[in-house]
Amino acid sequence: MTQKSNSLSYLEGWLSIVVNILLFGFKYWAGIVTGSIAIIADAWHTLSDSLSSIIVLVGVKISSKPADKEHPFGHGRAELIASLIIGILLALIAFNFLLKSIHKLQNQESVVFGTIAIIAVFASVILKEAMAQFAFWAGKKTGSNLLKSDALHHRTDALSSVIILVGIFFGKYFWWIDGVLGIIVSIMIFYATYKLLKDSIHPLLGKVPDENLLREVQKICLEKGGNDTFPHHFHIHEYGYHTELTFHLYFPKIFSLEKAHKITSEIENELKVRLDISSTIHMEPLEE
Repeated sequence: MTQKSNSLSYLEGWLSIVVNILLFGFKYWAGIVTGSIAIIADAWHTLSDSLSSIIVLVGVKISSKPADKEHPFGHGRAELIASLIIGILLALIAFNFLLKSIHKLQNQESVVFGTIAIIAVFASVILKEAMAQFAFWAGKKTGSNLLKSDALHHRTDALSSVIILVGIFFGKYFWWIDGVLGIIVSIMIFYATYKLLKDSIHPLLGKVPDENLLREVQKICLEKGGNDTFPHHFHIHEYGYHTELTFHLYFPKIFSLEKAHKITSEIENELKVRLDISSTIHMEPLEE
């Protein structure tokens, strides 16, 4: 990770912490004043963003450490582990407020929303979407999955606030609106959790290389080795910003070891220059 990437990640993390703590206080107070479980749930969802941002900062700090004897491929997967922690945190929050919302419906508890609730939720929509846009931009700029995960968290919070804002205007007509909104917010948090855990678990378990990547690798092999080389048996290993690719390469039997090695080295160098991928190639004789 470059110094610029680190700076953007730290900036996004600290901005998120400050904004979310302020929003949490405002929305929690509005939820207590109105007695709205939906707004209180939304407030805790916002506070969870602060906790996730702390994890972002820790993840960035650890993943930026260089490779060492115990971790020869670096510490990039610390970001994936941090994303898993965020996902588990989100799931616990969602389950808690799902139960509270169902309890509120069972007891037929109604809520009277006021101006304070409207201001708090509207402010949350604007600020959270702004934070999401910034985090998405920073994640794209740095290539950080952790920042993209944090952006998704911000976006989910903004959308849940939009739903609550719409519900506020119908609250006086339907006693059940607050409980239903609480359930909707919980489901949205569960969905964000699913996407976050899916994106984190797949690289940890190992996944097949992207088709576009394979086409680029095959193109480089063709450029350097001509029609005499046949790449196959691909495996990719991702460690945050460091990617390792291993594959087999068929060579005609008439090729000398020196020639095959020269072509293999050129392919490995080109993969590093063009795709920023460290590769290990196993040479095999082509059965005719």
